[in-house]
Amino acid sequence: MPLAADNPPAWHHPPVRVGLVGGGPWARAMHARTFAEGPETTLAAVWARRPEAAAEVAAPYAAPVAATFEELLDTCEAVAFAVPPSVQAELAVQAARAGRALLLEKPLALTLDAARSVADTIAENGVVSQLVLTKRYHPTTRAFLAQAASREIVGARSCYLHGAFLGGEFATSWRLEHGALLDLGPHLLDLLDAAVAPIVSVHATGDSRRWIELTCEHDNGAVSQASLSGTVDLPQAQTRVELFGPSGTLVYDTASINHDECWPVLRREFATAVRTGTTTGIDAAHGLRIQKLLDDALQSG
Repeated sequence: MPLAADNPPAWHHPPVRVGLVGGGPWARAMHARTFAEGPETTLAAVWARRPEAAAEVAAPYAAPVAATFEELLDTCEAVAFAVPPSVQAELAVQAARAGRALLLEKPLALTLDAARSVADTIAENGVVSQLVLTKRYHPTTRAFLAQAASREIVGARSCYLHGAFLGGEFATSWRLEHGALLDLGPHLLDLLDAAVAPIVSVHATGDSRRWIELTCEHDNGAVSQASLSGTVDLPQAQTRVELFGPSGTLVYDTASINHDECWPVLRREFATAVRTGTTTGIDAAHGLRIQKLLDDALQSG
């Protein structure tokens, strides 16, 4: 089924040749389909450490399977990652040094030092980067952030909750080991940072593999809370942000939005960044900022 899109203007550039790294569920479900559908991109090749997994991802789109990561780099001008953070951190550095634009998953890496290496290498080589913070590409999210920018906010509470870690193909080993903070935390910290004011400190309580609470202090004096869990049995994932201030309450809730609408926007903005050489604000430098906040939370426990 094609990904939803709102009649974007015609694309007048050659499609960006994107190489996909990964053979897991997200690569199959979203990344390959997104870049194969274009018109802004083509799926140039797929590479994974298990060749059979790469072949399964590539087959529906008749895309080539690269035998090595180096071969993938030779076939593309941009690389999209759909792999665990530790693998991404290693390969993204190599791709940046080869001059390839990068579409990166969150978090950038498992550790702050590794994330800094990714961001620094991207900056040193002057390549375009963009983060797959999917909610940021949805019109509902952008409308919420535009409304929030005009308000005085004194406090906020938020949650990102689901049961994907309880079982199934998305209960991958790195998510089960590191839990909701590294997997779900980047989304909420990013939204709170953008909607309230820049976060200056984060304190965590609880267990990231069960339920974790974050208390964030913002540079405007506001305080926000974030509840995270991937091990609660719910009919559907819950992502909700409530902002409070003198002018009332502003609520963002993803329960009624179609997340498929995020991906065509993400694809077009990434392709535009590659063709113009102009990185958006949702880039590796921003990813490093989010990683610092995650590390702040980890060190506070």
